[in-house]
Amino acid sequence: MGTASSLVNPGEVIEDGYGGEGGEACEIPVEVKPKARLLRSSFRRGPRVIGASFKSTGSVDLEYAAEYERLRKEYEIFRVSKNNEITSMQKKEAKLDEENKRLRAELQALQKTYQKILREKESALEAKYQAMERAATFEHDRDKVKRQFKIFRETKEKEIQDLLRAKRDLEAKMQQLQAQGIQVYDPNDSDSDDNQTTVTAAGTQCEYWSGGVLGSEPSMGSMMQLQQTFRGPEFAHSLIDVEGPFANVSRDDWDAAVASLLQVSPHVPQALWSNTVRCYLIFTQETKAELDIFIKKHSPVLRRMCEGLGHFYLNVCFPEENAASYAVERKQELERSSVCVLLLKSTVTSSVLEDCEEAFVKNPDGHPLVLYLRTEEDHNLTGPTRQLLERVNAADKAAKIKVVDHCGSAEEGADLINAQLEKVIKQELLGLEGVDVDSKDSGIEEGREEDSGDVLWDLHDEQEQIESYQQACNSSTSQLGFQKYIDRLNDMIAAPPPTPPLLVSGGPGSGKSLLLSKWIEQQQKQSPNTLFLYHFVGRPLSTSSEPVLIIKRLTVKLLQHFWSISGLSMEPSKILEEFPRWLERLSARHQGNIIIIIDSIDQIQQAERHMKWLIDPLPVNVRVVVSVNVETCPQAWRLWPTLHLDPLSPREVRSVVNAECQSMGIKFTKDQEKKLERHCRSASTCNALYVTLLARMIISSISSWSLEKSLDQCLQCQDTMSLYRQALKMTLNSLSTDRERHVMREILCLVCASHNGVSESEVLDLLPEVELPVLSSLLHRLNRLCIVTLRCGLIRFQHLQAWEAVRLEFLGGGSSSAAYRDKLINYFSQQLSQDRVTWRVADELPWLLQQQEDKTKLQLSLLNLFVSQNLYKRGHFSELLAYWQYVGKDKSSMATEYFDSLKHYEKSCESEDSMTKLANLYETLGRFLKDLGLPSQAVAPLQRSLEIRETALDPDHPSVARSLHQLAGVYVQWKKYGNAEQLYKQALEISENAYGAEHASVARELESLAMLYQKQNKYEQAEKLRKRSVKIRQKTARQKGHMYGFTLLRRRALQLEELTLGKDTADSAKTLNELGVLYYLQNNLDAAKIFLTRSLEMRQRVLGPDHPDCAQSLNNLAALHTERREYETAEDMYERALDIRKRALSPDHPSLAYTLKHLAMLYKRRGKLEKAVPLYELSLEIREKSFGPKHPSVATALVNLAVIYCQLKKHSDALPLYERALKVYEDSLGRTHPRVGETLKNLAVLSYEEGDFEKAAELYKRAMEIKEAEPSLVCGNAPSRHSSSGDTFSLRGPAPLPHAPR
Repeated sequence: MGTASSLVNPGEVIEDGYGGEGGEACEIPVEVKPKARLLRSSFRRGPRVIGASFKSTGSVDLEYAAEYERLRKEYEIFRVSKNNEITSMQKKEAKLDEENKRLRAELQALQKTYQKILREKESALEAKYQAMERAATFEHDRDKVKRQFKIFRETKEKEIQDLLRAKRDLEAKMQQLQAQGIQVYDPNDSDSDDNQTTVTAAGTQCEYWSGGVLGSEPSMGSMMQLQQTFRGPEFAHSLIDVEGPFANVSRDDWDAAVASLLQVSPHVPQALWSNTVRCYLIFTQETKAELDIFIKKHSPVLRRMCEGLGHFYLNVCFPEENAASYAVERKQELERSSVCVLLLKSTVTSSVLEDCEEAFVKNPDGHPLVLYLRTEEDHNLTGPTRQLLERVNAADKAAKIKVVDHCGSAEEGADLINAQLEKVIKQELLGLEGVDVDSKDSGIEEGREEDSGDVLWDLHDEQEQIESYQQACNSSTSQLGFQKYIDRLNDMIAAPPPTPPLLVSGGPGSGKSLLLSKWIEQQQKQSPNTLFLYHFVGRPLSTSSEPVLIIKRLTVKLLQHFWSISGLSMEPSKILEEFPRWLERLSARHQGNIIIIIDSIDQIQQAERHMKWLIDPLPVNVRVVVSVNVETCPQAWRLWPTLHLDPLSPREVRSVVNAECQSMGIKFTKDQEKKLERHCRSASTCNALYVTLLARMIISSISSWSLEKSLDQCLQCQDTMSLYRQALKMTLNSLSTDRERHVMREILCLVCASHNGVSESEVLDLLPEVELPVLSSLLHRLNRLCIVTLRCGLIRFQHLQAWEAVRLEFLGGGSSSAAYRDKLINYFSQQLSQDRVTWRVADELPWLLQQQEDKTKLQLSLLNLFVSQNLYKRGHFSELLAYWQYVGKDKSSMATEYFDSLKHYEKSCESEDSMTKLANLYETLGRFLKDLGLPSQAVAPLQRSLEIRETALDPDHPSVARSLHQLAGVYVQWKKYGNAEQLYKQALEISENAYGAEHASVARELESLAMLYQKQNKYEQAEKLRKRSVKIRQKTARQKGHMYGFTLLRRRALQLEELTLGKDTADSAKTLNELGVLYYLQNNLDAAKIFLTRSLEMRQRVLGPDHPDCAQSLNNLAALHTERREYETAEDMYERALDIRKRALSPDHPSLAYTLKHLAMLYKRRGKLEKAVPLYELSLEIREKSFGPKHPSVATALVNLAVIYCQLKKHSDALPLYERALKVYEDSLGRTHPRVGETLKNLAVLSYEEGDFEKAAELYKRAMEIKEAEPSLVCGNAPSRHSSSGDTFSLRGPAPLPHAPR
């Protein structure tokens, strides 16, 4: 067995089987006896034998004792080792406890430190935010003070000019009186004060402006009408202000001329009534087969085409069997129709004859007409049919009717009708000549983007506003007594600047919108030079009440009156922030006044927060008019000058009701009139809407009730809301069947539950049981009762009270709206599943899902890339962001979602068409992310778009240039100017190769390169590119008709041609002159010459050869000959015109300065500098007499004269003129004005030519500092409003023509 010493050696470590670490073994001395070992070994070899000896038994006992001793020793060793282990573990435990205590103490210390740092961080952040707020406040206050000082200075300058002008007029009158021998009384010779008069202001300033630094004493200039502001020769480049919008031939007048036409006739497709292609189909039973095939087979294709272009399509037809009962509706639909199609065979009915008489005979030029005549050998035309065709043929003098003569099958006939109709819709209605509408990458979308650069614009929003204005203008207001309010509004607008916004207040339905529309209409006729920007806000939560879209629309409308609208930010917060700056900059460059009108501004979401710019002082030539509900007007706005609409007087109530009733031959008795007068005495029963609705309800119910009963029923309603609810009940009761009543409820509930309304075609899809005649009749009734209207092709409520009445009457106060929203969601989701993403789907589906609080489906709809693309490309940037914020996604996660969705969509793209769509989607995503301020994430989709287009299309395709342009914009944001320059140059080269050197796309790339060079301080290169870009934009604008100008000019020219067929009169000569100017602006110089020559000859016959009007015709003909490079003839005519005006007009008349300027420019162009010098000297003399020696216009004349001297090498004569002009500019406009920089640059060139290089460098450096500090605005350097029309010449101007004598 061995001893214990054999188990554990001294110094070894005992391993504990239970996981202990063990202790060190101790050495224990044990005596070893060899004999016991032998005995033990013998004992082990076998069992003990009976009868063994005593000696053997003793040996056994001895062995037991030895074994016991061994076990005892082993136990002792084990016990000692375990004790050692326990002691060691206790020591370690004590050590760990100490370590734990130390760590706990450190943890507590760290927690205290963390809390301290956290508090310091929060306090630092709070201090940072406070500092940022203080900085923002300081920045705002600084800008405000700068604007206030600028306005104050301009106001005082204007008053000084008015006083000087009044002084000159008085001196001239005194001279005339003295020349006539009349003694002029001098008040200074008398000691009496009786003859002295006191001048007071027409109106007092409101409390809002009193006591501030902007307050100014009343002056003679402050009492002048705003729209009658007189300009001296410094603005004489455009005689629109002097003689009307089309009196003088001048390319400089293009913008103002087109703007003037736009004010009177805004561009809305005249053939499309309310954005809908309405195809009126007249048929008989013999041609019903062709009609059915056309509607079933071809109509869906036409509808898809029109909806893809943003319009609605609707077939309008009335079956023969019940056409007679819809006589009123048929006449109304014929007036609204875009195109009429007549399907004839051999016989006609009375209803067909009536419709043909209205459409084809009485008004053949009202809309395109298509005549389908089915002829067969065995069928001859009946007498009525033959007579009808003869009358149609006689009325079609211009041969505009498209005739389809067919003798084949009905299906072939339907195909021919469709082909002709498709051609009419594309070319005549939508203006898509030569455009492949089916191509998704056609030039339609690109063309629209080119017109607006990078600014995304929604034409539907614009058309909605135009139709709102037109509908209000067409309403009869003669009985409402609005003229007194219009006169007061004119007086308030004419108050001396600066003025705060003007408030038009009144109760709901008091006629605020009607008043503003009528006022705008009058002002546009009286003040053609005033720019009107209006916006009519619809019901809350509609698109028209979105503040960002409103401000963006106003900004774009403002910018459209200049050559470009680039530079406008897309980010919602920046749009709201930058509008006041755009308004200030552009108003300073506008030749007339700007009036902004916002109707129902209190319906805008968070109006007071989003319209903070209204509180700041407005520029001198800007006025703002807003209308509010008197109950919901913000408290801060109540201090503004207010025009309150009072309730109608009893006489006005009586006249409104009588006017409505007399149209139906209804007349009240005296008792009934007294009853009506007693009822309409409270504020709620004598507003315009209540009285109008009351009269129409009486008319509508007279067919079923007596007049007395109708009046009693209506007079039970004490406010407009209850009257609307009564009107709904009355209309329901007047319907003949339960089905019609159900249809009416469904339509009104769908309109109420929608975002912006529903279209007629959508109603017919949602309610298949409804036929168009029933729908047309129902809408006619509801429109007559002021409940609904059609606007931009959508059925909407006319007034907010009508919407509220439907919600209460049919939707239980809105509790049932969810069911109707679900119907609309299912309908638009079905279109989405068929890959039909129209503007309607994008407008309605996300909004409906948001209202239903279905975030999952909302996110899925947004991830449909075509929905987001449609919203973004129509400028609904803020709406798209709001949807993502509602879902709970930030910008980065939204970008990731879009990119993943695009990757998934890319897997299914195989054809070239699908790859083109994919490239467009990638480009849209890149632009969207760039506008969001995520350039790092925008690069990948833009690069992918570029790769796809280069592969699928061609490396030189214009779409590739678009991708390069957008990608370069990202590099500009990163300030990687080298990469951006390379991409812009590639895009420019592709655009020049694809479109030519004078295309709008080339101008856009040039502008981008110019801005890039300006950021790099490469001013000369930037200026060269910018000038080239401006020239291209001006030329393309004149060729294409800027802002649809040619469409308007042609329409106006056709109107004027009808007025020139009478006798020789001064008015006829004026019309001929205007017609010549219009043709000149259309580049039709031959026609312009004919009319201008006729005008001159007629004026010479009627007025005499020395009349100033003859000088005007001569001036216009001279400009035309200059355009045709017939300089000798032009020079002769200018000289004749100048001679007439010198003799007929005063020496400082603007028309005289106009002729002087153009004749001098012609002399300069031809190199006759010596002859130009006296003209410029005379111009300088006129300006000094008109405005005094220190006016900016005098400085401009000095610079012009100095330039001529420099070109004649008379540097010594030019130098004092430059120095004097520089001093005048610095004193009047400030040392950093652009005019100062231009003069310094000219002085630098003069010093350089004189050899004074050091002075030239110093002057040029200062000029560049002013140039760098000047805000880059729209396109290049627009002339200052203080300048003389931008007619200052540069020393490095265009050289004389090669053939001109030197």
